[in-house]
Amino acid sequence: MLFSLDSGVPVLPSEEAEIDSANAVCFTGHRETGIVPYRKDPIYSSITLRTVQLMLCRYIDMAVESGYRSFISGLAVGTDLWAAKYVLAKKRSDSSIRLIGVMPFLRHAERFSQRYKELLAEAEQGCDLLLTTNTDPDVVYGKSGENTSPEVYKVRNYFMADNASAVISYFNEGSFKSGTYQTLNYAVRKGLKIRRFGLDDVYAVIDECGPDIESIRRKLVFMDNVFEEPY
Repeated sequence: MLFSLDSGVPVLPSEEAEIDSANAVCFTGHRETGIVPYRKDPIYSSITLRTVQLMLCRYIDMAVESGYRSFISGLAVGTDLWAAKYVLAKKRSDSSIRLIGVMPFLRHAERFSQRYKELLAEAEQGCDLLLTTNTDPDVVYGKSGENTSPEVYKVRNYFMADNASAVISYFNEGSFKSGTYQTLNYAVRKGLKIRRFGLDDVYAVIDECGPDIESIRRKLVFMDNVFEEPY
């Protein structure tokens, strides 16, 4: 039996997982460091970050409203862990919702900040299923050297898309070298339903509501459900 190095929770090899892809959504998105503040002004850093997170939460609400019940997080910093935290909150009022965590390798969080390590441990402890796509306890990401593999993140990303029928993504246009783009590109080839937003959408909401978090929250509540729209 494998155990998480961060939470001590048992970890299963991904090939042993049983996931109903028809009602599963996976997440992919950028890290916090990739968020450019509204008007490129640092004074708006906080409101921009919070709007990204609120839009992500609203997309998860839409998926739940449309019947999706399993949510697959790659447990990376930024979008993946923000999504996992919100799914855990949804689980408290709806026992049919499942959180599935998929780590790319057991040592993937060694360079996480303390804040994200704590968020990761909380997510792992709340997972209904915690998986890894690489069971080697020594392997790390790398393009050369002993116990390294350049494919660990790609394998994790493809596994998530292979076991979902829809993707929720925070993706900024032009980020073509990112793991998020890699995942979305693969999801397109698989014919998955993709629902994504980016900084342009975030800025448009702030333009309309101003930098007022309650106004932004109310605006997002009344967004049309994108999961009910045709592909």
